[in-house]
Amino acid sequence: MRPNILSIAGSDPSGGAGIQADIKAISANGGYAMAVITGLTAQNTQGVRAVELVSPGLITSQIAALRDDIRIDAIKIGMLGDATVIDAVATALEGCSAPIVLDPVMVAKGGDRLLAADAIAALRDRLLPRASVITPNLPEAADLLGTPEATDTDMMQHQARALCRLGAQAVLIKGGHLNSDDAIDFLVTQGDSTALPSPRTTTRNTHGTGCTLSSALATHLGAGRTLAQAAQCAKHYISGAIAAADTLSVGHGHGPVHHFYAHDGANT
Repeated sequence: MRPNILSIAGSDPSGGAGIQADIKAISANGGYAMAVITGLTAQNTQGVRAVELVSPGLITSQIAALRDDIRIDAIKIGMLGDATVIDAVATALEGCSAPIVLDPVMVAKGGDRLLAADAIAALRDRLLPRASVITPNLPEAADLLGTPEATDTDMMQHQARALCRLGAQAVLIKGGHLNSDDAIDFLVTQGDSTALPSPRTTTRNTHGTGCTLSSALATHLGAGRTLAQAAQCAKHYISGAIAAADTLSVGHGHGPVHHFYAHDGANT
């Protein structure tokens, strides 16, 4: 049975990140994608020009409408914007038993802030303990912990364990910001740490990698795979999508990854 996957996130009109990337990643990994929009952005591959959040009441209504009618097998949460939206999402998901993948979107690829600084505590307190797994990159992990950014794999794992102590069931911490030959991530739980390495691809077209990875992870969890299996599948998928990114020609800045590389006759 094809899993029904819900993405709760912001919109990226360029199609590389946010809800648009989530729908592509969910579809490419075999899921049926649903979307609750938390915010609208005016952005392209060169940066974010404007952000307007959806009202908490409409976000709550969107989630309630889906829960009333459709089986939800897994949930991915991305850009939330501020504390009122975080509270609305947390309240609307009360009693939902589907696994939740929380991608703590804070800053866009070009450096534009997508989560108010004063909302970090709300994200940490309201949603982090509800998540089956969170997927921070190194700056996001540091923001959540209020510590300097990790600069090596030991610090990465230390910070992931600290996030687990804050209540996260598991942490898939992403090492793309490290200065290393490999792009290494770690899946960390209270008692274990598993390295997920892949060769680093030299490309500037990495817009939406976090959205894409977390959506793939949610899709494989919704399909019934274990967390370890789902993480391996998602890592394999994002590595291929990044490796094929330069076959696309989208914009003049940080372009998107190729979500459908496996279905592209030029890459099979």
